[in-house]
Amino acid sequence: MVTFKQYLRQSTTYKIFRMFFVQIVDFLTTFGSIVSNGLGTLKYILTLQIDFNELMNQCVRFGISSLPITLSIVGMTAVIVASQVASEMVKQGGGNYVGLLLSILIVREVGVIMSGFAIISMIGSSLASEIATMRVTEQIDAISVLKVDPIRYLFVPRVLSGIIMMPVIVIIASAFGVITGGVTTAMTTELGYRAYFDSVWLGIYMKDLGVCLLKSVCFGGTIALISCACGYQATGGAKGVGLATTKAVVWSFVAIVIWDMIFAIAFFF
Repeated sequence: MVTFKQYLRQSTTYKIFRMFFVQIVDFLTTFGSIVSNGLGTLKYILTLQIDFNELMNQCVRFGISSLPITLSIVGMTAVIVASQVASEMVKQGGGNYVGLLLSILIVREVGVIMSGFAIISMIGSSLASEIATMRVTEQIDAISVLKVDPIRYLFVPRVLSGIIMMPVIVIIASAFGVITGGVTTAMTTELGYRAYFDSVWLGIYMKDLGVCLLKSVCFGGTIALISCACGYQATGGAKGVGLATTKAVVWSFVAIVIWDMIFAIAFFF
């Protein structure tokens, strides 16, 4: 005879409720882990307990390795925007403002956002899978047995490399995007290079550059921290590595969009 409790557990309402409950618990657990690991990482950074050799290795990985794909994404985005916007603005008599519009768009949003997406796809997923593999193969437990804090050994150089290298990547990518937009504009309209780049300087202010750099620092540190924290939480063998990597990518995408919204409201609203 089926009891009421068994009947309730078989109901669709119970399954939906349980699904939401599991998701909420997982969200709170992940968020708590990110905050806890972030505070531990910040403590070591502020007290300068940093392995500088490992930091340099991670900076090379974070910056140089990801630069080609970042430039490709930002450059193609600039080409797409310029090819659609420039001709229309020239037709409407706004050719002198094409460079202004594209430079504002690229410096404020496209350069940093697309760079963040590229870093998440290439570096963030790599960091998460690397640390998740170390977790499920008990390498992190071995590090702890050797009286080495995994937060200092694994998190600090990776998070700090994100904070240091992300602004460099964004500067290069944004400059490349502005130049690519100018080339596309010159090729698709009668507007010349000089007219385009003369209007570029009308749209770029020190405030925009400062906000862009500050945003990139937050993006880089957040991506590295979330990727490391999600990998550090991994359990369950190869499947756990895959789930941790997926979670790191999703959380990083959501986090940088939230950061971008905060900066937009704080500085441009």
